Amino acid sequence: MADVAFYRDEALPFLEAKRCSKSDLAYQKHFHEEHSLGLIDEGETQAWCEGMLWRVESGRMINFPPHMLHACQPAENADWKYRMLFIKPEWLERMELPRLNKLQIPFLLEDGKNEACRKRFNRTMDSLVRNESSLEIETALIELVHMLIMKHESDQAHEPHGASERKYVNRVKEYIHAHYKDRITLEQLEQETGATRYHLIRSFKKSTHLPPHAYQNLLRINHAKIELRKRRPIAEIAVDAGYYDQSHFTKAFARIVGATPQTYAVSV
Repeated sequence: MADVAFYRDEALPFLEAKRCSKSDLAYQKHFHEEHSLGLIDEGETQAWCEGMLWRVESGRMINFPPHMLHACQPAENADWKYRMLFIKPEWLERMELPRLNKLQIPFLLEDGKNEACRKRFNRTMDSLVRNESSLEIETALIELVHMLIMKHESDQAHEPHGASERKYVNRVKEYIHAHYKDRITLEQLEQETGATRYHLIRSFKKSTHLPPHAYQNLLRINHAKIELRKRRPIAEIAVDAGYYDQSHFTKAFARIVGATPQTYAVSV
């Protein structure tokens, strides 16, 4: 595995991920055009930000707004592994996020919020590394940014859910039912409903208790079960259901059904 690796999804040009396990890699003063979120997986580093030093330990996240000058120096004689997400500011602006200005300063999160954001950071990174659907990757990213800007995790329970939100949810459901085999993106859902993708995710999850990509995956798996009972080849069903390979299909199927497609097929 390379010491430094980058990950992208061509349908999501506003997002790039980086993984680094090179312990002797230090960075001179620099800035990024993107909004940068970092997570230290092992070791610790001294992060210099416009004249101030921040000690960032293993398990901690740090945020750098676009064009903020910073530098990082890992601790001596310690393994240093970290991951970064780079988000173009144009995407954040399109989200029409409340309290977006909360992301405009460098910060280390308090323990409870750091843990909540770390879980969502890992989910976003893992989805991108595993080449999950664009819908799943961007949904995970929105959930991460939402958690970063929330004052309290309980804020989520008080979000309104009126007639307009139900209309959006119903339209999203209709679209997913009609296109569940396709590679759906949040941009497409945004165009279909006229609502921002940020509000679509919040409304859909509040109504159905699932994000759109999980709802789509259930439709795909239910379709696959029907086709497996017809004794069709598993690889053929995987492609037909919208999965990019049989391995990905098998993992998704087992998570929902509790058995592999092969086990399910020979049992019917």
